[in-house]
Order: sequence, then C-alpha cells, then structure tokens
Amino acid sequence: MSLPQPVPPSWKDLGKSSNDLLGKDFPINGVALDVKTATPSNVSFKVGGSRDTKSTLIGGDIEAKFFNKPHGLTFTQTWTTSNVLKTQVEIDNQIAKGVKLDLQTALTPDTGAKSALFTTTYKQPGLHTRAFLDIFKGPTFTADTVVGRDGFLVGAEASYNVTEGKITKYATAIGYSAPEYAVTLHGLGNLTTFAASYYHRVNPDVEAGAKAVYDTRATGSNVALEVGTKVYLDAAAFVKAKINNSGILALGYTQALRPGVRASFGLALDTQRLNDATSQVAAHKVGASFTFEG
Repeated sequence: MSLPQPVPPSWKDLGKSSNDLLGKDFPINGVALDVKTATPSNVSFKVGGSRDTKSTLIGGDIEAKFFNKPHGLTFTQTWTTSNVLKTQVEIDNQIAKGVKLDLQTALTPDTGAKSALFTTTYKQPGLHTRAFLDIFKGPTFTADTVVGRDGFLVGAEASYNVTEGKITKYATAIGYSAPEYAVTLHGLGNLTTFAASYYHRVNPDVEAGAKAVYDTRATGSNVALEVGTKVYLDAAAFVKAKINNSGILALGYTQALRPGVRASFGLALDTQRLNDATSQVAAHKVGASFTFEG
C-alpha cells in the first residue's frame, strides 16, 4: 500500500532549505531592530526598522495583523516610513478545502502610485498551484504549479500580459526532497539562467549547502558559486559561514538571550582585498540584528 503524499512546497519555496542557509542570519548591511507583540484578542503588532550602512538611510514600518481562525480570515495593515500604505486580506479554507484567496494592495498618497495583486492558492497532497493577477501592471496573469510524488518535485511558472497578449516570462524546476537533504535545479528568466542548489543536514548540529548559478547572458565569469554551513553551538546559539567564488567570506552568529529575545551579528570580508588600503569603497561589512517577541 502506497503512503499518502504530502503537499509539495510552493514554487517560491523550491530550494528554500539551501536559500535560507545561505541567505538568512547574515546581517551585514547595517543594524536592524524588530519588535513583535501579540494580544489575547487575536491581534498582533510588529515594528521594524533598519539603518543601511552604505546609504546611512533609516527605514521602517509598523504592522497590525488581525486573525479570525474560525472564519479563516487574516487582515494586515502596514504603514512604512516611505509613506506607503499596504493592506492584505487573506481567506483560507473557506471556499473549498485547500483554497486560499489573498489580496495585497499598496498606495503611496504622495505620488498616487498604487498596486494590487490578487492571488489564489490551491494545494492538496501531491499538488501546490498558485495564480496571480497584477491588476494595475499589464494586467499580468502569472501561474505556477509544483507536483510532487515520493520526494520528487517538478514545477513550472509562466506570466501572460493580458494587454499585449503574449507570454512575458517562463521558468521550470525539478528537485528531490528528503528529510536529511534536498536538491533543486532551476531554469529561470525564460531559460537563460540556470541554478542548482543542494542542502544537507549532516547531523542534528550541522547543516551544509551550496548553490551555483549559470547566466548565459553574462560576460566573463558567468558562473556564481556559493557554499555555506551552519553549526549549532547549543540549544540557544548557532554560527554560520559562507564563501563565494568572488572571495567574499561571510560569518554570522545568532544567540537567544532569553525567551523572545534574539541577537544576530554579521561580518563580511573581501578576502581578495584584506590588505587594500587604497580603495575608497569599504571592502568589508559588519552589522547586527535584534528581535524582541512578546
């Protein structure tokens, strides 16, 4: 008797394990602060801010989110320091089992710029599909689908401009996912860019991963390679390290100071410019991130 098939990841989450390992917990571009709180009445708040080291600009946002689980409703309102008002309404498992409706809008009162993206998601064992309609851009219709069976994954994405009457982009991917490791191959940008990623949980305390990207349109060295690892020091702390073929070495350290309080520190070193004192551009980067949840 065959085992029931799990719901496969969405298109954007193909290769997520490797992307998270190589992309998260490296706060090297400045200082960031996030404060998250929740109330007993199903309302949560989040305030976030960051200062970019290169531009010295400070940006932030405040977010309020309301949950109504019996009716599958989530309402989110966000206001940014760029004076952008964002609204998101989600309805999950109400129209039919596995169906989720999502409307995201944004308005900039100063300029009148606006956007609206309507998303429909349907998932069931072995299938995860999404459809997007960008109302004010095009309008453009985008759909993606991932089919999975026994760990094997096949996915594709395509966008269609309704006004121009043509397909504007397409991509495809294949992969295999197991509890200890995952491999994913992507063909992106109308099959002009190809990416391969690998993730391996070596043991409960060590993770490793790598990603290679080949851009057929790039000149010179058109292959980018990055490898990284994550090591848990104990239940409350871990370190991460990664290096790419450009010689950029990044280090990250994350520590849970107490329940709900976490601090992360990052450092990026250009190993080819360790002794370069003539460049006007900073060769190395350092940053930190602090998160408070209550």
